[in-house]
Amino acid sequence: MPDEPWLVVGLGNPGPAYAKNRHNVGFMVVDLLAERAGMRFTVHRTRTQLANGRLAGQPAMLAKPLSYMNQSGGPVAGLLHYFRIPRERLIVVHDELDLPFGVLRVKRGGGDAGHNGLRSITAALRGADYLRVRFGIGRPPPHLDPAEYVLRDFSAAERAELGVHLEEAADVVESLLSVGLAATQNAVHGRGRQRP
Repeated sequence: MPDEPWLVVGLGNPGPAYAKNRHNVGFMVVDLLAERAGMRFTVHRTRTQLANGRLAGQPAMLAKPLSYMNQSGGPVAGLLHYFRIPRERLIVVHDELDLPFGVLRVKRGGGDAGHNGLRSITAALRGADYLRVRFGIGRPPPHLDPAEYVLRDFSAAERAELGVHLEEAADVVESLLSVGLAATQNAVHGRGRQRP
């Protein structure tokens, strides 16, 4: 139904110590979406920061779980249940090690590729058929553990370009709401400069 709300969840870890980490790029994207739409976050009983309004002409909620990344599933499942939002109208924005920095990909369903936030959400929802906006952060250098890499801030060179890529990711979320998955995939995956 056209008036059913969307739920857009950005993944990250709460607190200022993690705010600029690569792992928190999902939070960064939903913060930007909230800023664009003039939406404000408040703490909700489902252990999330939640903003409510309209995005790309659609009723939408933006959420940031207040749990740590590997426990994201409980708050996300709680929101879907509380607001009676079907899983098909859930969009999760997350960092992706397997894509070069700044490359975006969009899909519905699939595995978690070792991402603890996705694993937790899929387990809590008992299904993986939700939309994902994957924001590439690149692989770590050989000497660095991926678990440590994702909890480091973006490099100076990455920070110089980060704002542009966050805007692009926010555009992708809005495109999913306005024109759907297939058209968004065609637009995003067809960008020559974004081919890994």
